[in-house]
Amino acid sequence: MAPDDLHLNLRNLEPGDYPQLQSLMDRVYHDIGGAWPKPTIDKLIKEFPDGQIVIEDDETIVGVALTALVDYDTFSNPHQYDDLIGKREMILNEPEGDAMYGLDVLIHPDYRGYRLGRRLYEARKELCRSMNLRAILAGGRIPQYHEHAHELSPAEYLDKVARKEIHDPILSFQLANDFQVKRLLHKYLPEDEKSQGYATLLEWNNILFEPAERVLENRPTQVRVGAVQWQMREFDSVESVLQQVEYFVDALADYQSDFAIFPELFNAPLMGLQDRAAQQDQMAAIRFLAGFTDQFKTELSRMAVSYNINIIAGSMIEAGEDDRLYNIAYLCHRDGSIERQAKLHITPQERRDWVIEGGDELLVFQTDAGRVGIQICYDVEFPELSRLLADQDMDILFVPFWTDTKNGYLRVRHCAQARAIENECYVVLCGSVGNVPSIENMEIQYAQSSVFSPSDFAFPHDAVLSETTPNTEMIMFSDLDLTRLTVVRAEGSVTNLKDRRKDLFDLRWRDWSWKSGGRPSGANPEES
Repeated sequence: MAPDDLHLNLRNLEPGDYPQLQSLMDRVYHDIGGAWPKPTIDKLIKEFPDGQIVIEDDETIVGVALTALVDYDTFSNPHQYDDLIGKREMILNEPEGDAMYGLDVLIHPDYRGYRLGRRLYEARKELCRSMNLRAILAGGRIPQYHEHAHELSPAEYLDKVARKEIHDPILSFQLANDFQVKRLLHKYLPEDEKSQGYATLLEWNNILFEPAERVLENRPTQVRVGAVQWQMREFDSVESVLQQVEYFVDALADYQSDFAIFPELFNAPLMGLQDRAAQQDQMAAIRFLAGFTDQFKTELSRMAVSYNINIIAGSMIEAGEDDRLYNIAYLCHRDGSIERQAKLHITPQERRDWVIEGGDELLVFQTDAGRVGIQICYDVEFPELSRLLADQDMDILFVPFWTDTKNGYLRVRHCAQARAIENECYVVLCGSVGNVPSIENMEIQYAQSSVFSPSDFAFPHDAVLSETTPNTEMIMFSDLDLTRLTVVRAEGSVTNLKDRRKDLFDLRWRDWSWKSGGRPSGANPEES
């Protein structure tokens, strides 16, 4: 299934979903009795609606996590599955419980490989934090144990799985999602022949848990961004570039980043797949590079879904329907959708050597981790664009760039830092490094990727949250507190956005619909 075909949505389970849930559980749990009865599910939804989570693709349920509230002291000690079950298979949900108990997580077989299970686990963790619960507990089957029972005790089997000498589809997944094995449970689910009745008692500890008397009324909203300071180098194939990209995406996702950002034209080394003589025709070389863009879009979208991370795909050259060339940044959402922002201001070199055209649309993108804008390199040197985005409540501005010299870099850096201060937002700057003399127009690169904040007491004294070592390939992380933006915009030492003299000046985006035969909205016919 292609990532472009996915339309994923995370929501709570509803009573009307039971036929789909029943079909999915019967398919996945055919060896241990299949689906729960409808009254069991209806009662669970009624008593703990937030804990029943599904992932749907075009209204088809493809993943489910069922959860109950329990008393931590009771279920963090030895117990059996039947201790959760009352008469007529009713789950004993404890409304005043201080922990969550993971009953089931199941994924449709056709959707395995997209890390949807991890997405459900992350949703559970977020719920645990938001409810200020002590932990998530779970009794985990060990379905591969029957293959090793003749030579390994249950404890020895758990040890080998933990050391990755044996892969167990359930336990290995839970360990990869930060659950710890507290103890081995005996006769947990006697009918589970593959596990031979054994199970692990797993726990994910909520390190942010506070006793009720110390709970803060408002918790900040945190967003983690990860930037790849990418080294331009010679590649021998498209696949080798994508392999390097996926390596970085995987690394950023492992640290639970909400965003991964790559630099402007990060796949430009693919022009080196032509010989040096062919590269002398710069127009032909850049059109050659544009031929890889669709493949990169597809693969980066797949990575966004599989690794559960929003990807700002630097920028790439795109041939438009008019056959003109554009420099486009793609936002690959982790739900499978893709949005685009064209570079609006084209540098003299881009116009002269490559005949790149500027776009005519400026967008703010709504993501699951804030409202973001994208400006490609030179665009950030034009303050009007950022102000227009700020008027649409932008939280984070991403600036993928490509500069060759330090003075070129400093133009971008100083302008980006000004945009953060004047628009009271975060700005993430991401560039490329390295020297590739064998490729025309790629002899040198200079970059120091950075994250800038507004300049006020809630932020670092120099308004720089993070920055890389100059001219070194590396990744950079920064945690952004979006609630601080709300505070500084309303109560900062200065309030740039609020204090604008709109009685003296204003700023507007022109309607260019007339380009395609229409007329600017509200225009006088004699002035069009």
